[in-house]
Amino acid sequence: MGNEIQGAMMSEAITGMIDEVIVVGAGVSGLVAAYRLMKKGHRVRVLEAAPQAGGVMVSGRRDGMLWESGPNSGMDTTPLINELLDSLGIREQRADARKIADRRFIVRGGRLVPLPMSPLAFLSTPLFSAGTKFGLLREPFIARSSPESDESVAAFVRRRLGSEFLDYAIEPFVAGIFAGDPEQLSVQAAFPKLFALEQRYGGLIRGLILGARERKRQREKSKNNARSFSFNDGMQTLTDALVRGLTAANGVVETGVRVTAIAGETEGGWTVHGVRGDEQETTYRARSVVLATPADAAAVLLASLKMPWDNGGAQALGDAAQALREIPYAPVSIAISAWRREAVTHSLDGFGFLVPRKENKNILGTLFSSSMFDHRADEAHAVLTTFIGGMRQPELPGCDDGALREMAESELASLIGVKGTPLWTKISRHPRAIPQYTFGHLDRVRRVEAVRKHAPGLFFCANWRGGISVSDCIKNGYQTADDIDTFIASCPAS
Repeated sequence: MGNEIQGAMMSEAITGMIDEVIVVGAGVSGLVAAYRLMKKGHRVRVLEAAPQAGGVMVSGRRDGMLWESGPNSGMDTTPLINELLDSLGIREQRADARKIADRRFIVRGGRLVPLPMSPLAFLSTPLFSAGTKFGLLREPFIARSSPESDESVAAFVRRRLGSEFLDYAIEPFVAGIFAGDPEQLSVQAAFPKLFALEQRYGGLIRGLILGARERKRQREKSKNNARSFSFNDGMQTLTDALVRGLTAANGVVETGVRVTAIAGETEGGWTVHGVRGDEQETTYRARSVVLATPADAAAVLLASLKMPWDNGGAQALGDAAQALREIPYAPVSIAISAWRREAVTHSLDGFGFLVPRKENKNILGTLFSSSMFDHRADEAHAVLTTFIGGMRQPELPGCDDGALREMAESELASLIGVKGTPLWTKISRHPRAIPQYTFGHLDRVRRVEAVRKHAPGLFFCANWRGGISVSDCIKNGYQTADDIDTFIASCPAS
């Protein structure tokens, strides 16, 4: 934090300098892009409106127990993750999920049922009926959809796997990942690899088998097989390390700076206008600008973007801003509760549980946070992280803290047998938690990207495009940085 403060204090002296890149937004996507650009030798400045960098990645301890108000873990789906951790010097702080975390539960009939993780377990599980189990035999023979189709996740699953599989596997999974509604999410946008399996191999079962060979060649893992990871002191370790890495190499991370406008310059490059917390106006110049903000914030900046050149971009700017406004976000509130271990009847021998819509509960699911990783709590205590709301019940996250605590405790009592009251509960609110990749999402992204041909040097890097997971954000940060590096190399030297 000391380097951030120092960077803010120095800004008056250096705002006349032209940065090569300004990144607007210091969430994990923006920080990764900025860090990779810095490693490639570029001058980088990151501007963040909040008082602290890192976005929703906030970790802390209370009475020795770790809590996370944002993502609890990432999935190790790409070798870029360890490459980044090695570069930041935090590989030894990485914590891999315990083996027990491979076990996940789905609520059916008011009780927790393990999700089957092998063919034999699938045949014997009470989670699905015999009809659903044997119905999978027909899946390889179902025709693929049109490659131009924009089918919902729900329709895709019903067509290939049946309604029961949707209700007790995919719907709760979608609620756990997107806090979303599978009837509204586009399978091509939200789960492009699933869509690609059908398109390339003609079916999911055939695709999972044959696609495994290709993933092995590419050194990538499917999210089904990838290990979950975090850090000994929580996910904030990653964003803190990115800030340290940037400032140690003379990059600048300024917090408390709200960007109000961006404008193209006649001779090329960009001007970025901002306001600090004390309402002091400030201006920066750069050869390239990255908008690493939520969609609504990016829409505001695009709508007011000034371009001195006349290349027909005004209409594209307006259309791109409208496309960004059309991206809905799911509201989520999180109740993190600490318990004496003896107060919880369930063995907590897993990652946690998800609640299908059909169960008519007031929660989306709960993570057994202290079971997932070491260093979360001692053996005498347990930490549970419960999610409320999403697109399923968007009104619930707005309830007051007392109501949210009561919802979580009531459902935990009925589902895993907690007794009494928790030692403490922390409520974390995210009114715009997760962007929803609904029907038409890929077209919306194309409309946004189309503005770049009218605005050379403008880039986008945020979880409303390219995936919402931590690993997706890291991959997108790398790719954005590489694209900017190519762009700057093609520009005349300043």
